[in-house]
Amino acid sequence: MRQDRRPYFIKQCFTRYAAFYAKQYLEPGFDKLGPGLDVTRPWDIELWGPNIEAGAYVHIRAALGHMIRLSTWDNGDRQGRITLGDYVLLSPGTQIISSIGVTVGSNTMIASGCYLSDSDWHDTYDRTAEHDKFAPIVLEENVWLGYRTIVGKGVTIGKNSIIGAGSVVVTDIPANCVAAGNPAKVIKTLDPHRPIRTRADLFAEPEKLAADMDNLDRYLRRENTIFGWLRSILQPSTRD
Repeated sequence: MRQDRRPYFIKQCFTRYAAFYAKQYLEPGFDKLGPGLDVTRPWDIELWGPNIEAGAYVHIRAALGHMIRLSTWDNGDRQGRITLGDYVLLSPGTQIISSIGVTVGSNTMIASGCYLSDSDWHDTYDRTAEHDKFAPIVLEENVWLGYRTIVGKGVTIGKNSIIGAGSVVVTDIPANCVAAGNPAKVIKTLDPHRPIRTRADLFAEPEKLAADMDNLDRYLRRENTIFGWLRSILQPSTRD
């Protein structure tokens, strides 16, 4: 499909149902949750285990065939923990699995298909037990993980740093740099004199932003009709 043919009021019905679903079935899975949670396809978002917390205006974007999973595991003597700061973005296919602790700092953006795990889950020579193969992961504020980044146990990624697509991060990455590769290594440093706008700036006036987006949606869908939407489903053409 080249465009969404749904009329505005049909789109609103879908949006309200998703909001209801998130409120009824997703939000109870958080131990702590700030205001402004915004999700797409909440039925494709899985929370498993306790100690999952999220701050204000967190955006979780699942997609058809690309579920998002946040899982904490009870290992008898400890329980995993996942903490998302304010204004965090999780994109389709993200998986975060915790045996001891994964902290995602405010304003962090995680692109599609990323995988974060703070444990190897099995020992090198004893494949039936985890033993000491675990250590916390910390993404400091305003980190950006590129498409299909993998972050292993014990890693800290410093504030403002960017990880290139497809990278495997197994050692600490300092603040204010760009790293990429397998294993990921620093390839560039950011200019410390240039200001960085973050997702917090985007949501400085959340009510105004929501109203502006709603008005834009109304405008873009002004010519959409029920007939045109149904036709695009049953008999799509190059116009769709």
